[in-house]
Amino acid sequence: MTEAQAPARAERRYTVRPARTGDVRGILDLLDPWVQRRILLGKELVTLFESVQEFVVAEIDGRLIGCGALHVMWEDLGEIRTLIVAEDWLHHGVGGAIVARLEEQARALGLTRLFCLTFEVEFFSRRGFTEIGEQVVDPDVYSQLLRSPDEGVAEFLDLAHVKPNTLGNTRMLKTLEGA
Repeated sequence: MTEAQAPARAERRYTVRPARTGDVRGILDLLDPWVQRRILLGKELVTLFESVQEFVVAEIDGRLIGCGALHVMWEDLGEIRTLIVAEDWLHHGVGGAIVARLEEQARALGLTRLFCLTFEVEFFSRRGFTEIGEQVVDPDVYSQLLRSPDEGVAEFLDLAHVKPNTLGNTRMLKTLEGA
């Protein structure tokens, strides 16, 4: 498990660990304020349960203070999605600790690239992500990815039908070192 110490809260430690089914309602509670502000898209409870194995959570004293998910898109490509930090824990290293844990998992799975769709360009840039253009996979992979029903894959491919939901977001990619 990854432990991190929030700089302004030296006496309090949080832990980043794999999510469990018992965390799903807490993940939904973290997500809801951002959905209400139209920063993140909402997810159905059943969708969160179906993808719980993709999530890691940050917790302190039994309270979830952050989460993020790693979704495999292709043999070398994954997506960091649903990265959320509770407002009272923003700017205390929680998001960075979650991303670091997801990168560890990506490497363990054999992924060499990570995609994200974000408003937080500066946050991801500091972690080695760069903005991407139109097509970052070869045509054969592109044609396979087109067959995926996953909206995140459609966002990665920058397909027209997802553009209304992604306006203002930036598509970013990172090549993992040591993968």
